[in-house]
Amino acid sequence: MSETIEGSELQNGFQPQPRPEPEPESELKVESQPEQQPEEELKPEPVVTDVDPKPEPNNESSIQSNETTKQASTDQVAPPGRRKDDENRTFTMRELLSELKSDEDDAGSPYSQENTQCQSYQNNAAMELINSVTGTDEEGRSRQRILIYAARRYATALERNPEDYDALYNWALVLQESADNVSPDSTSPSKDALLEEACKKYDEATRLCPTLHDAFYNWAIAISDRAKMRGRTKEAEELWEQATKNYEKAVQLNWNSPQALNNWGLALQELSAIVPAREKQKIVRTAISKFRAAIQLQFDFHRAIYNLGTVLYGLAEDTLRQGSPNLKEVSPDELYSQSAIYIAAAHALKPNYSVYSSALRLVRSMLPLPHLKDGYLTAPPAGNSMAPHGAWKRTEFFLNHEALQQVIRVDQRQITRSLSGRTSDVTDMDKRAIRVDIPDIVSVSACADLTLPPGAGLCIDTTSGQVFLVADSWESLDGWLDAIRLVYTIYARGKTDILAGIITG
Repeated sequence: MSETIEGSELQNGFQPQPRPEPEPESELKVESQPEQQPEEELKPEPVVTDVDPKPEPNNESSIQSNETTKQASTDQVAPPGRRKDDENRTFTMRELLSELKSDEDDAGSPYSQENTQCQSYQNNAAMELINSVTGTDEEGRSRQRILIYAARRYATALERNPEDYDALYNWALVLQESADNVSPDSTSPSKDALLEEACKKYDEATRLCPTLHDAFYNWAIAISDRAKMRGRTKEAEELWEQATKNYEKAVQLNWNSPQALNNWGLALQELSAIVPAREKQKIVRTAISKFRAAIQLQFDFHRAIYNLGTVLYGLAEDTLRQGSPNLKEVSPDELYSQSAIYIAAAHALKPNYSVYSSALRLVRSMLPLPHLKDGYLTAPPAGNSMAPHGAWKRTEFFLNHEALQQVIRVDQRQITRSLSGRTSDVTDMDKRAIRVDIPDIVSVSACADLTLPPGAGLCIDTTSGQVFLVADSWESLDGWLDAIRLVYTIYARGKTDILAGIITG
């Protein structure tokens, strides 16, 4: 499945087999003033949006890492010189012009004339850019008129108080959104010029208020958009590095943001396609950790789930092509299988997304059908988690839409038993096997307990009690944790039938 991307391609770098396409970023442009537009998408996505996607031709999909959604800011500061209640009403142009005149006549202003003139010059440069944007259609032109009005209001606030970081931040948003109204072939103004000016204002806003995490986040989006225009160049590499640093700062200031973590992972994925080969794998593994962290904050975040699948697929391709000298590294087959699990889960959560459907057709055969995941875990005798370490055995387990099931083979036949003691109708066999039904799960977590054998401990808290298992490695444990959580999330969202159709159909 080849991929056509507007601006830049999220490539995992492999040939000749097609690959699943990375999910667009969930980029949030955040406003801090109540008078701004309500939450909405600012950048159209050709494939993956929060509404029904457009159809794709066969296996080709246009993908753009440009979804923009707004969220409310926590810091709302009224510009000096204006009553707080004034912030919640719309000002007429006559009122704004009157304020400008009264400000010019105000001899008691705490800011020097030099600062005011400098700010005025900067405002004029930015206003010239915004005024030259016309929009590509009637809707765009109407929207641009609103943005121009907003820009004038922020210019007014900044001429009164050059240190009003809220005004700087919101003006940066206006410039960034105006860039979306510029036609792709426009040179005056260019989209890049508007984004560059937005970046300057984000820079100034964060200098004045270093804890303004929304500004760091949207600044990173603007830098990413500039990087996409430059392909696989050295300048693009520098911009992607700047974007990752700003996403990192945004996460440090607001750790509970799965969108920022997802976008950080995508920026790292883009950067990995430009840097020298010796640096690529480290960056890719860092991207994997960001996608995984986003999922851990929001288990049904299908965009991060899908993106994790694509980056794992790319890593599998690279590992297969280059070969791994370290036998302890995860094999390409295992990476392919992990990739398929995340893509299948994303499809189960959003079955109407055609990009997910196309990717699933590519990777479904890489699943251990009719299961979603299989592998080995060290387990105690059923019902006796406090058994001596010597009694624990490394045995095969599989996970499907119904349960996590231990497989005990006796005379080449499989027998099972649930935690409640129900047994299958098989005689003359050791019928004790661990089974955890998905609806019974309360929580799943890693654990480090001296009562467990050495290794990566896994604790599954169920309505029937706790089940303890040990994975072969901490990396293997991450895979089991994610898979179990995803299956439970799919069950909780009422999508079990879709997952069942994927692995048994």
